[in-house]
Amino acid sequence: MRYLNRKWMLLTVLIFCFALLTGCSTTGKTIDPSSGIWDRYLVYPLSQLLDYFYDMFGTYGVSILIVTFLVRLLILPLSIKQQRSMQEMQVIQPKIQKLRAKYKKDQQKQQQEMMKLYKEHNVNPMSGCLPMVVQIPIFIAFYQAIQFDPQIAKSTFLYLQLGKPDPYFIFPLLAAFTTYIQMIAQGSANSSQTRILIWVMPIMIFIIGYNLPSALALYWVYGNIFTILQYMIFSRKKAGKVTA
Repeated sequence: MRYLNRKWMLLTVLIFCFALLTGCSTTGKTIDPSSGIWDRYLVYPLSQLLDYFYDMFGTYGVSILIVTFLVRLLILPLSIKQQRSMQEMQVIQPKIQKLRAKYKKDQQKQQQEMMKLYKEHNVNPMSGCLPMVVQIPIFIAFYQAIQFDPQIAKSTFLYLQLGKPDPYFIFPLLAAFTTYIQMIAQGSANSSQTRILIWVMPIMIFIIGYNLPSALALYWVYGNIFTILQYMIFSRKKAGKVTA
């Protein structure tokens, strides 16, 4: 129960961030690396990276892809730890169900026994949230880099104007769909605690992508594809080791 509550707390944080972003005013705002820690160490470097790869390849669509890859590469150790932890959670699910049934009337004892089980199998049920938590400030900084850099905001990729929402909802739908596939790949459907999030998270991502600049939906699609490929490669390597 505590694990599920923390998951909902994370969703609440995402909703708050979404509300914060949609309420931001961009009038007259520029990126000033001397204005504070946030701009200096997050927004400005991200904007410079996007501009650098744009100068190299001539399109922000490719630039966003490369920066997304670099961001996901940066948090790859956390993502791998998350994947291992979630796979271990699937292994111990039968034991978790038995503990719930056994201590159904004693929630305190149930939590104590669950913690013992997690410790015994070296599982951290919250590790699945870490990559998403890390990405929240990156996502906000990414939004500000796009909105406050007129070169990015006015640029186009395919049919998109990157500083404006997708007029045809294609990339928000792709972001939602790839989020769903990613959660399936993670094994979220195998746990009663996370099964509802398979539907809630894609809906949240679609709403965010529908309202915010299309570059953010593009970033989310790229990131989800990277994560899905990571899970496929990691799972194949693990399966190869088991059969060997």
